[in-house]
Amino acid sequence: MTTNLHKTYRTRLTHALLLGFAAFGCSMATPALALDDAMTPIAAPTQPNAIELSTGALPGATTNESWHTQYGSVFARNVTVATLTPFFPATGKASGAAVIVAPGGGFRTLSMSNEGWDVAKALADKGVTAFVLKYRLKQTPADIAGFERAMAELFSNASRANRPVAEQDPAVEFSAQIADARAAFALVRKRAKEWQIDADRVGMIGFSAGAMLTISTTLYGKDAKPAFIGDIYGPLAKVDVPTDAPPLFIALAADDPFFGNSGYVLIDNWRAAKRPVEFHLFEQGGHGFGMYPKTTTSTGWFDSFIRWLDMHGYLKPKS
Repeated sequence: MTTNLHKTYRTRLTHALLLGFAAFGCSMATPALALDDAMTPIAAPTQPNAIELSTGALPGATTNESWHTQYGSVFARNVTVATLTPFFPATGKASGAAVIVAPGGGFRTLSMSNEGWDVAKALADKGVTAFVLKYRLKQTPADIAGFERAMAELFSNASRANRPVAEQDPAVEFSAQIADARAAFALVRKRAKEWQIDADRVGMIGFSAGAMLTISTTLYGKDAKPAFIGDIYGPLAKVDVPTDAPPLFIALAADDPFFGNSGYVLIDNWRAAKRPVEFHLFEQGGHGFGMYPKTTTSTGWFDSFIRWLDMHGYLKPKS
């Protein structure tokens, strides 16, 4: 399967992994939150509706899950057991469609509110059942200071030189996260009747690293087979598009410091395969804008995504 994901995409994926977006990239999220850039440890929020997935504990993990606030969002770190949290539409409003939401954070943190819970609540308000995937993460030091030092080391040229990024395979590099996504799809489909969901109308949307996971799940997820996918400020590098690839929605800001100038080959690949794709390139927005209320037009990505879902029939009950 390694031939299904080209060398260029492998490189972009691993560059993003090394950058650790949530810890250092969210300073571009919104000027209004620029002063709130300190990572402040907090107790793990109560998550009574979180359902533990079947993928088990992260092999070799020695550090416990921890949480912090930063840039007006809540972040999880050192996730060792994956969970899925459902957000249901109001009674009588459900369309039968569902979306698995994958927050970003460089595979080292998860932006749980800005790219997770807030997205899921907005989707549920539109009649789409949403599930926030808290997937397992690469381990980092337990304390905030140690975490910051570890991330700074990842930025160093010496650290990057230790392992050629182009030689890494995301099917291996992100195998735990892909397994979590597959388990999420399996759980949603298993309980589809109970949750009033059409099993063949379950899609996925991801942000930054979550967008990488969404694409990787589509290419490597075997039985996952999302009905539609959303790539929100993820890399748009070259891939081999399957003949049955799902409709793809993409949103990116032209001033994104990571992917704004990296080309848009993924879109050409999807079109060449004659698969549906919609692309929104916003003039401004930076990286990590998510559900933040900004003055830039990037804030409109969600409304455009909802219209796109409606165009494909996902906001109406299946006839």
